[in-house]
Amino acid sequence: MRALIEAAEADDAAARAELDDRFGTRLAFGTAGLRGALGAGTNRMNRVLVAQAAAGLAAYVREQAGLEPLGSAAEAPATLAADADSDAVEVAAPAADTERDVSAESDDDAGAGPDTEGAASDATGEDADAETGSADEPTAPELTEAPSEDALAAEGPEVPGILDDAPIVVIGYDGRRNSDVFARDSAEIFAGAGLRAILLPRLLPTPVLAFAVRHFGAAAGVMVTASHNPPDDNGYKVYLGGADDGSQIVPPADGEIAAHIDRVAAEGDIGTIPRSLGFETATEDVVDAYIEATAAVAPAPEGAQGLTWVYTAMHGVGWQTLSRILQTAGYPEPVPVAAQLEPDGSFPTVAFPNPEEPGAMDLSFEAAREAGAELVIANDPDADRLAVAIPDETAEGGWRRLTGNEIGLLLGWRAARLVAETGDTAGASLACSLVSSPGLQTVAEHYGLGFHATLTGFKWISRAPGIAFGFEEALGYLVNPGTVRDKDGISAAVAILGMVSEARGRGATLRDLLAEFDELFGAFASDQVSIRVEDVSQIGRIMAALRDRHPESVGGVAVDRVDDLTDGFEDLPPGDVLRLWLADGSRVIVRPSGTEPKLKLYLDVRGDDRDDAAARIAALADGARALLVEYGG
Repeated sequence: MRALIEAAEADDAAARAELDDRFGTRLAFGTAGLRGALGAGTNRMNRVLVAQAAAGLAAYVREQAGLEPLGSAAEAPATLAADADSDAVEVAAPAADTERDVSAESDDDAGAGPDTEGAASDATGEDADAETGSADEPTAPELTEAPSEDALAAEGPEVPGILDDAPIVVIGYDGRRNSDVFARDSAEIFAGAGLRAILLPRLLPTPVLAFAVRHFGAAAGVMVTASHNPPDDNGYKVYLGGADDGSQIVPPADGEIAAHIDRVAAEGDIGTIPRSLGFETATEDVVDAYIEATAAVAPAPEGAQGLTWVYTAMHGVGWQTLSRILQTAGYPEPVPVAAQLEPDGSFPTVAFPNPEEPGAMDLSFEAAREAGAELVIANDPDADRLAVAIPDETAEGGWRRLTGNEIGLLLGWRAARLVAETGDTAGASLACSLVSSPGLQTVAEHYGLGFHATLTGFKWISRAPGIAFGFEEALGYLVNPGTVRDKDGISAAVAILGMVSEARGRGATLRDLLAEFDELFGAFASDQVSIRVEDVSQIGRIMAALRDRHPESVGGVAVDRVDDLTDGFEDLPPGDVLRLWLADGSRVIVRPSGTEPKLKLYLDVRGDDRDDAAARIAALADGARALLVEYGG
């Protein structure tokens, strides 16, 4: 940081631009929580920003519970001794704590990995006797290790005590750099706010945290992860319990939490944020409960015997949990992509740890060719997404990754059949984001189920009334809503394994299942066209032009109608989205990206067969590119 400042003082334009990017604005908190590059500055993920976010969320949880606000000037027994201007933020920790490098820009994993469990245990002290509860409905105390008496005795008199009926906040973290540090900071701040803070026992997948929010009856949950973002990123994802049932936050909660965070930030000195070592650490029982529930999604049928498949965790945290689920459910172990199996926040074998990115699954395909595998399954680093690939002699390298829509439609078909088999379809529904394949609605109607199209993101999909299954085209699937109200790449993997194994039992493959779907529901095809811009105002100008003058046709097919979601549409909330319906039933959806300077066009067609659908989608893609040129792209 010092070198950067010196370069800026020497009138280095690049250094000045870097400083302006770091400090010229503040990393915004929204429905996705916080997400950004690690580093010093108000526009970076670091311990100062996380401390402010934790204190703001704590204030929101207290407010929702009807508790009085904390005094803003309370002294904490362990205080951060730096602000956002510092590269490294050090903690004045209790003597029992082990010193370690917690620099936001360190190249080390800052404790992330198998040894993290020991660090958490040292912080919380010896086990305490658990309260007794029902075997069927375990209480939170049974599933946690209480803080030690020594830790509690070290607390200063100005740190509020934790009430017996205090709202619970659960904190989880993945294997990215500083995830464990941010999680520990958050647990101390939640406990310092008089809340009951429960830290998960070790680095775990995001779906386990989402499960734990409901399992503990928590008021809120935090997952420290940046999912499949670049290696230098991290994030802070928030869930709410109660009426929100463990889903991610939506308006107005995001704005209310953000207001509390801004207030904490405006007070300046984060050393005044109360901290406490009175947080608890969850036992492995909560992980065991998730494993049991997820294995029950699709116990292995006889057709699973002899299945040869490849798995990659993409350097993330999915494997340890998935491996136990496979054993419990009775599936054969996969051929692992050994170089990507264990958590490594530097993601050394991939440029971008996202299964959708070109090259990310190359090692998986290599392993599949060597093993003669029948399919490849991949999770992203926090295991909330799922990718699947199948042999395809027409594809480069002989393997093809299925699209998110192909997987989503197969899993939706499975879910609809299961609901129909119960005979209780009343009120049950399938849901997907409005940019995902319209084929899911066809499936729902075939089985007499309801259907809901939502704005993008599982914060909306998970709230669909009567949801039995939900998905989005970006490799996200909700297959077990009774357990997790978020996308879950692990339970989706189990469901896919179940479908593949059942097909094998009758001599069919995953490719055959895709063909059977087309025969029953029609051949759906999807594509995406996008432009990246240097000036984000260009996106606004294109959207305004499209609203001012609706296209008459796209790719030679007449536009029947245009739905503008600016003020909401039917049961959809407001959004910067245009939906074009074409005369042949095709659909074009135009929306700005929520994370990149891009304008995206989502294209969907339905053909008589797969070849017809492929020809239709190719023609529509050409038309979409011409549309962008016409309207200023």
